[in-house]
Amino acid sequence: MKGKTETYLDKSKIPQHIVIIMDGNGRWAKRKGTDRISGHKEGMKSVKAVVKAASELEIKFITLFAFSAQNWQRPKIEVDALMELLKEYLKKEGKKLAENDIKLNAIGRLSELPGDVYNVLTETINITRHCKSLTLTLALSYGGREEIVDAIREIISNGNISPHEIDEISFSKFLYTADLIEPDLLIRTSGELRLSNFLLWQLAYTEIYVTKTLWPDFRKRHLIKAIINYQKRERRFGLTSDQTGKRDAR
Repeated sequence: MKGKTETYLDKSKIPQHIVIIMDGNGRWAKRKGTDRISGHKEGMKSVKAVVKAASELEIKFITLFAFSAQNWQRPKIEVDALMELLKEYLKKEGKKLAENDIKLNAIGRLSELPGDVYNVLTETINITRHCKSLTLTLALSYGGREEIVDAIREIISNGNISPHEIDEISFSKFLYTADLIEPDLLIRTSGELRLSNFLLWQLAYTEIYVTKTLWPDFRKRHLIKAIINYQKRERRFGLTSDQTGKRDAR
């Protein structure tokens, strides 16, 4: 049965790639008078709910900023807990993802993950590699600047590419996201108004939606509200409104 909010959705204008900066776990825990790790555990429920909702709404790609390159600087007890939560999620949800035709992908400096976490991650990716309805990408040990630096390093080490051959399209092929389409919609929870070093190249023309809802409270209805807001916008991709009209008329 559809929720009241879902009736306002235009199914012909569902964004194909949604990325989410999942923020507010710590603040949620503070408001509840509990520890930060409890906030992260509650946030995992939101991950499951949003992935399920994305599949139901026939979104093709969803990318979640799960652990940044800078998050390694957090207290060890919190980092260890986050890694355990990630491993637990992958172990419990891997088969469910495959059963629901959801492909798991991961981007970032994955070699920096603990060995046991990396092994479970690669195993889950392999289990779901043939799935096609939805691609769930987890950004892990990820940083936007780090990604661009890594791309440049790879281009240089390639040795077979001349400077004149490098343009936006060829450069994009060296990014972690080479196999993904560019994001249509960025959702940031908890009301913060910054990108936090997330997908700096890819978000050039992405629509941004910020909600004060903390990530542990984020559910399908919040996702739908963000999509409805997105559907009311005119995407210009750097063009004027007149140029956009001509572009759409082609």
